[in-house]
Amino acid sequence: MLLERFEQAKTYLNHMVIGQPELVEGLLIALVADGHLLVEGPPGLAKTRAVKALADSIEGDFHRVQFTPDLLPADLTGTDIFRQETGQFEFQAGPLFHNLLLADEINRAPAKVQSALLEAMAENQITVGKTSYPLPKLFLVLATQNPIENEGTYPLPEAQLDRFLLHLSLDYPGPEVEKQILALSRQEALSEAPKPPTPLTQVEIFQARKRALELYMAPALEDYMVHLIDATRSPAKYSDELARYLEWGVSPRATISLERCARARAWLYGKDYVSPEDVQAVLPNVLRHRLLLSYQAEAEGVTADKVIADIIKQVALA
Repeated sequence: MLLERFEQAKTYLNHMVIGQPELVEGLLIALVADGHLLVEGPPGLAKTRAVKALADSIEGDFHRVQFTPDLLPADLTGTDIFRQETGQFEFQAGPLFHNLLLADEINRAPAKVQSALLEAMAENQITVGKTSYPLPKLFLVLATQNPIENEGTYPLPEAQLDRFLLHLSLDYPGPEVEKQILALSRQEALSEAPKPPTPLTQVEIFQARKRALELYMAPALEDYMVHLIDATRSPAKYSDELARYLEWGVSPRATISLERCARARAWLYGKDYVSPEDVQAVLPNVLRHRLLLSYQAEAEGVTADKVIADIIKQVALA
């Protein structure tokens, strides 16, 4: 059964990435919803490890790129190389031509490199010179960034942030989880770590995407999602507090992302319909990186998560 295959992958990911169930769920939702994932958190929280574990769980090519201030766009896209023996230029493909790309510390690269990802993430192709090259049908960018350090970093522009389906924010594990992490570390040192399951094939992944899109969604739930998005654009209609804290709302891409993620979550939980619970569960990760907060919100220490929680309270389900 298709869902059981994804359950096996989820079990393996939870074994390899202890104490980060939201990260595991986000990885699988991004895979089923056909979108890119941005993971933010302090160093050492298994962000890179989770992506590598996902790569072990699916059929496809994996490549990791460590973003640095001296990185060039061609280091991602590839470039035309002159072959002296033929007297012609030949395109040498870059890391973007893999199914799964880990963009580690993406905010360390300058704007030119970040913009090289825009076309790839939005249109599944890249352009070098006058020629456009299609990327693999299964193409996923999983980016990480460290929120602690500011030196040598370049904040991602809003246009690129909007290309990410989800933005996960991670925190440190508790003491009990830390003990489990130590035990797993010892197992790996003794070569006793869990083995990955039979990788999910690309055919299975595309089938899962199709089934998620076929789930029933009630018209009232569609209206609910639209009103949640509208609350970011016309906050004064819902509460004075939201109007004070929101400077700019989210785009229709956020509405599409919200629906896709809610459908993916519902399917992964074995449902045959999408519920309000699915919408509310994915809403923070869909909106967190897309909201533009006002100066007053920043001065008062109000976070995007607090604003999203208020939106859920203010918008009623018909």
